[in-house]
Amino acid sequence: MLLTARNVAKSFQGYPVLRGVDLALREGEIVALLGRSGGGKSTLLRILAGLIPPDEGEVRFKGRRVEGPVEGMAMVFQTFALFPWLTVLENVALGLEALGVRREARLSRAREAIALIGLRGFEEALPKELSGGMRQRVGFARALVVEPELLLLDEAFSALDPLTAEGLRGDFLDLWLAGHLSTRAVLMVTHNIEEAVAMADRALVLQGSPARIAQEIPIPLAHPRDPGDPRFRDLVDRIYEALTLKEAVERRLEEEVLRLPEARVGALASLAEAIARLGGRADLPVLAEEEGLEVDELFPLLEALELLGFARVERGDVELTPAGRAWAEADPEERKVMFAEHLLRRIPLMARLHRLLLERRRLPEERVLAWLKDHLPEPEARRVLAVILEWGRYAGLLGYDKRGRIFLPSRP
Repeated sequence: MLLTARNVAKSFQGYPVLRGVDLALREGEIVALLGRSGGGKSTLLRILAGLIPPDEGEVRFKGRRVEGPVEGMAMVFQTFALFPWLTVLENVALGLEALGVRREARLSRAREAIALIGLRGFEEALPKELSGGMRQRVGFARALVVEPELLLLDEAFSALDPLTAEGLRGDFLDLWLAGHLSTRAVLMVTHNIEEAVAMADRALVLQGSPARIAQEIPIPLAHPRDPGDPRFRDLVDRIYEALTLKEAVERRLEEEVLRLPEARVGALASLAEAIARLGGRADLPVLAEEEGLEVDELFPLLEALELLGFARVERGDVELTPAGRAWAEADPEERKVMFAEHLLRRIPLMARLHRLLLERRRLPEERVLAWLKDHLPEPEARRVLAVILEWGRYAGLLGYDKRGRIFLPSRP
């Protein structure tokens, strides 16, 4: 085993994000780490890299406990994170300078890494002179130049347009399969299920709140992999199914606590209409493709529809409830009335806030936020507050004085 994690747990501001995470990474494999948005994927990756410490448990790299950044690991981030005043060559060589490599040697190795990743001839260019795909190639070169045994990818392709991302993924896989890299294993965080099946040897699925690795799905396909292959599509369906499974206890807790999904009403209505057009039931990969939605965009909408009682999600499919179908087919005014009824019946926080407003006629935003912060970390509390405000105003259940930052009863 190149990397192991045992019983890793992490909380932020008292809010548990990870608990009981076990993971093992062997030499010679690419492993994909998937989970819902905000589910702790990037936090886990940073713990594995030694960038943040776990609250409990331990991480070992090549048998040694990780207690900070260690030699032999490198990470490629979602954002390009290049120094704009440095050339491509200087950006790539920077990591070697930090390791104390002499100037001539580090420039030579940097040129080799730049050529390896397909940027020969751009050594003296500044980041602003490069396309997004080229800048991300610089990020890969900067990680590879230190000759890491373990490469960590944090949504490394997600900031690129689909065609550019496909090209960079293909080039990286060609280097990996041809043995041109010193890297012995790759762990990649991704929200793109097709990307995981195209690249990885197995997929690990984070589930729950706090999250743990609940499922491991082998991907036993030879390279190159054809997205049209039925076996490829079956694996995509299996991962979608894994990501939509919830234990009954977790489902009840999500309804009782306050972590509402970030989903705008217009997007919810559009998705409900799309499911209705497909006969009221849809396969999630098909739905995502037809609506042009990534997993991190689709799942919050599905969670919201389910939470409101408009849909049921299970085993990789979504089905509108009778109420959901009626909502999708209703006119705009009827939709608002139905939405309000389901908000009050299904969202305890909304019912409580609405009741207080009817009693007191006004409620300072800070008081509502303070109550949320008793249960959630501040960034999450503010996000939930924004969701409640948007849903409540659309439904006509509350008003808002922006200048005074006061919640008010809705106007008749």
